[in-house]
Amino acid sequence: MAGRFFDEWQVGDRITHAITRTVTETDNLLISTLTHNPQPLHLDHEAAAQTEFGKPLVNSCFTFSLIVGVSVGDTTLGTLIANLGYDEVKFPAPVFVGDTLTCETEVLGLRESKSRPNAGIVTWEHRAKNQRGETVCTFKRSALLKKKDA
Repeated sequence: MAGRFFDEWQVGDRITHAITRTVTETDNLLISTLTHNPQPLHLDHEAAAQTEFGKPLVNSCFTFSLIVGVSVGDTTLGTLIANLGYDEVKFPAPVFVGDTLTCETEVLGLRESKSRPNAGIVTWEHRAKNQRGETVCTFKRSALLKKKDA
């Protein structure tokens, strides 16, 4: 099992996730069509060329979901009871097709579950950067995790 149990985390733990990902046009097209998002800024090269960016932006739902997915193997795989919420989602810089994203995770908080003695709540901050070192997405995630010896 790759994920960690609640009692294996400490505030301040940091993980640089080994998985990196170069974003493709197919990624952007699929997330936009799967979510019924017709935003020309994501799908129309001519319309996007007229914006300050000069080309299509990658749908931010893809960026957010990619970071969650990349983090799972190192955080919650096999230990998750439930994701409880995502907070303070920010996109400080755009993502474009061809950008390669790296992700890191830091534990911000730990709390014993009041209703489940076999579990606890971990709060992480996830951050993604592009190949130029620019932060492209940050957010906090809270999850209810199993305890190892419960």
